[in-house]
Amino acid sequence: MGRAQLKSLGRPDLPIAVIPHPFGLRTRDEVRELAGKCVEDIARLALGAGGNAAGRIGAVGPDVVARAASLAVPEDLLAFNEECERRRWSDGLPLIPPTVERVERMLRSTRRSPTEGVAHLAPGFGVASIERIAINAVMAGCRPEYLPVLIAAVEAVTDLSFNLQGIQATTNPATPWIVVNGPIAGTLRVNSKLNCLGQGSWANATLGRALRLVLQNIGGALPGDMDRATHGQPGKHTFCCAENEAESPWAPLHVERGFAADENTVTVIGAAGTLNMNSHAKDAKDLLRAIADSMTFPTSNDYHFAGEPWVIISPEHAEVLNRGGLSKANVKRHLWEQSKMLASRFAAKDYERARHTRSAELGGFSPDTQVPISRSPDDVGIIVAGGPGTHSVYVPTFGQTRAVTRRIIIESF
Repeated sequence: MGRAQLKSLGRPDLPIAVIPHPFGLRTRDEVRELAGKCVEDIARLALGAGGNAAGRIGAVGPDVVARAASLAVPEDLLAFNEECERRRWSDGLPLIPPTVERVERMLRSTRRSPTEGVAHLAPGFGVASIERIAINAVMAGCRPEYLPVLIAAVEAVTDLSFNLQGIQATTNPATPWIVVNGPIAGTLRVNSKLNCLGQGSWANATLGRALRLVLQNIGGALPGDMDRATHGQPGKHTFCCAENEAESPWAPLHVERGFAADENTVTVIGAAGTLNMNSHAKDAKDLLRAIADSMTFPTSNDYHFAGEPWVIISPEHAEVLNRGGLSKANVKRHLWEQSKMLASRFAAKDYERARHTRSAELGGFSPDTQVPISRSPDDVGIIVAGGPGTHSVYVPTFGQTRAVTRRIIIESF
């Protein structure tokens, strides 16, 4: 990964101090010995490495970039996709050729200049210009009217609190999950109801896919290079839905996060996967206990790092909770309290890691410590989505990430 990142940053010649990985089966004495050798290597390499070692690593502001060059590719669709696979532009599914005409049609959905740089995308720090975003949107199959949503999502993932570097390069299966709120969700038919996390919705599928292509083709997170996910997850192909605001008894996510109800927003969340929670409970407190128990597992990054876990509550379960007199804040408080986990449940090495990361926050750490899943109940994220059925979904996160919401800029022409 280090070599791939340096190549992307334009400094492939910089020397690297190599530390054998993984550490999981090494003793602390062995790790200490490796660390000592690494310090010596870094000192030796630093003394011998001339020039500006930082390269473009510190660049975070947007740029003005040249328009994309035209490239002759095979007209046959299968041959085109084979060429994309060879160039590593593909996500493994068929792509739409981004012809000049298709890209120009996509760009008509924004007044922003095609050469405007939106942000540098970790880990390769390529510049995501409006045109480059549009090119990947075309390849993913997006309709032109989806472009403003995608631009807002790209802006959101580059917020430092989202930790795109960590999510793109981790061995965890983390991936951005897009949640769309506001009237635009209905206009674009972003599915918020039955099968909202599954197949069948053009907007959901292509928006999530387009963000993945942007992160891969501009951000440089190619599997096996800078994307080091041990297994990955299906959500790395596409992970996008809208909130079912019409069937929610509570204020929708974007209102909770400070936006007006009639504003359009996109929220990105560093999701580590999904867990179906099927409960026929009709008592609010009983239902919350079952959900909290499902959230509590000792291999969760949220417990290691005081994360920001999310729950997608179905309309049926939301009605049970609402009839029980519970506000969204009440639900968060109950889940936070009831999902506390004894520190003794961690594996021995994971216990040491959690003790290091959370003892200051918790005022000490012992096997009897009740470890909360996040720093406060406010860090538990909740949306209402899905259709009829006694199901809700738990979405654990990467842990070292925070959701980011951005307003979608819709321009009239």
